[in-house]
Amino acid sequence: MATGRLSPERLQFMFYIHRPSPHAIERFIDGSGELPLSYGPIGLVRSPTVGRDVDEVVVAIGRGAMDFERARAALVAWKQFDIGWVELCPRTAPVEPGAVVAVLIRHLGFWSLNGCRVVYGIGDRDRGTRFGFAYGTLTNHAEAGEELFEVFVNPESDEVMYRIRAVSWPRVTLTRLGYPVTRWLQARFRRESAEAMKRATNGHGL
Repeated sequence: MATGRLSPERLQFMFYIHRPSPHAIERFIDGSGELPLSYGPIGLVRSPTVGRDVDEVVVAIGRGAMDFERARAALVAWKQFDIGWVELCPRTAPVEPGAVVAVLIRHLGFWSLNGCRVVYGIGDRDRGTRFGFAYGTLTNHAEAGEELFEVFVNPESDEVMYRIRAVSWPRVTLTRLGYPVTRWLQARFRRESAEAMKRATNGHGL
């Protein structure tokens, strides 16, 4: 069972009693392509924000050039979502501005689909010591905001660092009413995303 009207003209945040089928996920993504962002301006997560929840985790996930290459490849493959209860669809989506994805979340006995678009990148996929990208929420997402995923080399210690930074606020009644739970799930995602990136950087998740 899903809420909202599944149409390109007015696609809404969706939740399901059971995991949505691959066809339902594909339809959701296809219908999300022309939807606008639900916030502004682009780059919000990189600027001081007043009146919004700002969350950031920066952790060491490896050391040296080889580990950085693994970490960069992990981001390109969306390995930061290898945590079981949150999935990125499709996993083959390019991490380039304009790419549209759906975040599938299993929580509190139901599933939800939430649309996002990659809005900018950081660094280069083939050279340098910093790489990342940010995606922003579309109007069929339960929350509004922007999230940044980034890996870089600390020049002082040669450690490979993973940074996840997000600015968000609730958009729909369900997330407003359950906001303490939403905040707990967000914190859980950041912790487990960091662990997933550690596994991938160590060669266990690629």
